[in-house]
Amino acid sequence: MDASKFLPISREDFRKRGWDYYDFLLITGDAYVDHPSFGTPLIGRVLEAEGYRVALLPQPDWRDTRAFKALGRPRLGAMISAGNLDSMVAHYTAARKPRSEDFYSPGKKAGLRPDRASIVYSNRVKEAFPDLPVIIGGLEASLRRFAHYDYWDDNVRRSVLVDSKADLLVYGMGERASREIAAKLDRGAAVTDMTDIRGTAFLASDADACVFPFVECPSCEAVRESKTDYAAATKIQYDEHDPIRGKAVIQRHGNRVLIVNPPAMPLDTAELDAVAALPFTREAHPIYRDMGGVPALEEVQFSVIHNRGCFGACNFCSLAFHQGRMVTSRSHESVIAEVKGFLSHPEFKGYVHDVGGPTANFRHVSCRNQLKHGMCKNQRCLSPTPCKNLDADHSDYLALLRELREIEGIKKVFIRSGIRFDYMLKDKNGEFFSELVKHHISGQLKVAPEHCVDRVLDYMGKPHISVYERFLEKYRELNERYGKEQFVVPYLMSSHPGCTLEDAVRLAEYLHKSGRQPEQVQDFYPTPGTLSTCMFYTGLDPRTMKPVYVARTFHEKALQRALLQWARPEKHKLVIEALKAAGREDLIGYGKNCLVKPLGGENVKKAHFKPNKNSASKKRPNKKRRR
Repeated sequence: MDASKFLPISREDFRKRGWDYYDFLLITGDAYVDHPSFGTPLIGRVLEAEGYRVALLPQPDWRDTRAFKALGRPRLGAMISAGNLDSMVAHYTAARKPRSEDFYSPGKKAGLRPDRASIVYSNRVKEAFPDLPVIIGGLEASLRRFAHYDYWDDNVRRSVLVDSKADLLVYGMGERASREIAAKLDRGAAVTDMTDIRGTAFLASDADACVFPFVECPSCEAVRESKTDYAAATKIQYDEHDPIRGKAVIQRHGNRVLIVNPPAMPLDTAELDAVAALPFTREAHPIYRDMGGVPALEEVQFSVIHNRGCFGACNFCSLAFHQGRMVTSRSHESVIAEVKGFLSHPEFKGYVHDVGGPTANFRHVSCRNQLKHGMCKNQRCLSPTPCKNLDADHSDYLALLRELREIEGIKKVFIRSGIRFDYMLKDKNGEFFSELVKHHISGQLKVAPEHCVDRVLDYMGKPHISVYERFLEKYRELNERYGKEQFVVPYLMSSHPGCTLEDAVRLAEYLHKSGRQPEQVQDFYPTPGTLSTCMFYTGLDPRTMKPVYVARTFHEKALQRALLQWARPEKHKLVIEALKAAGREDLIGYGKNCLVKPLGGENVKKAHFKPNKNSASKKRPNKKRRR
């Protein structure tokens, strides 16, 4: 791929373009992949389309300012993102151990971005160009915009805007805010005067600087001192995260006031189409060719993101606090054009890997009321039971998939993003479920029951287990009807707040009786900004302010995890310990209902289960989940 088709990354690129200046420096903790699923290149293409000269600085050496000065001072400003993941999540496992690989770096090489990249990059830019406007954005900045519990420090940190010394923070999907900021800077406005842009946050000397109606949540100092105040602040922040009815939220940090303006409106269909039509190469930059490429591209290169937003609102997921709960989607024409573009790629084999997004089968708002009134403040669309106003309709998504299947040269169109099965079951027309099974599954379907204990599922914001069982039964029936041998890959989570050791035993029993042994289990990971992380830190459910049991020690978390992998020989001692601690020694022995043999008994052998249409014995893909 010709490097000239990418955004410039060097002075040599400037020379080839005849540039003697540029407008914006965009810095990212990811390698440069020019694809719409990578946030920084997307914002770069959006600004380029507005007529600005944009340069990209991927994964700069942060140990001094040389890399940040290499392209010279931009005319208007620097925009900074840690990358597609929070940098701490990218670096460390749920056990706080360093990861050995980074799929967003060339050749999976770890360590090419700093911890807390938004802070480090911003500080370096301020050192290099003290008077340059600096704007931070992306997932890390978005989820850390308020004072927040940090799992790695095991403490409450200030807003990332304070520690980064940046002038402005963009949260959520940043196209609207980035364009508005750029236009104001280009007109000569001072970044300190940009107080009226939705989807941004800034620091002020007092609350009078807020131009929107606002509510105040407990201060940074208060949430550090009081877990009750922390939970109350989280509830306020979530309640106001709505582009229609939401107010600005202010939070005092010492003698300054953090002002978080209301969210920007989601892009509508025409705007999403325009972004998708920008001249992305859909490739990693050629500089990585001899470094092993950028593995994160493989999952998305021949995939289509057709929607944004998620009204599923799982409590452990960051989407509700980043993209928001209001769903918008692209037109059929836009998606079809993107898929037809795959046909000219020399590596495309005729298989569209995914037509999905945050949740694949959400293609329109959950109900018509929200278009006028916004999302309900104290009610979820799907959990614990679906709202009576829910509009569960897959007809438009089904029509799109049918059109894609008819494109000459397309052999298969798969859906690999998560399917919300409770929403699918509420659709009275069963055509989508039928055609999903007939045409769109590549051997296994990913769904996320997460647990089997309804009380735990309520803390997660997930449907009750009876809903999952109805889905499995229907899935089995459809596979038999169409002569398919396809499995379900169930996502399961251990040690989520509210889950006791006894609950973990019940999940192990449930899996054992149904003949399923998961190869991989997701241990709850307290990532910034989620309701579940608030529960983990405070021991309170911010929705009700009632106490929640929390498995805090690494040892208890290991016991819960071991119970869900009871047949692994290396987990044998932990499983024995967990069963004894839970008072369930009846599950230790040689009977058919027992999970493990006694210590010192016969050699432990890994259980073998015959796969059926309701389960999968294949290893769960090693892919970081949205948290």
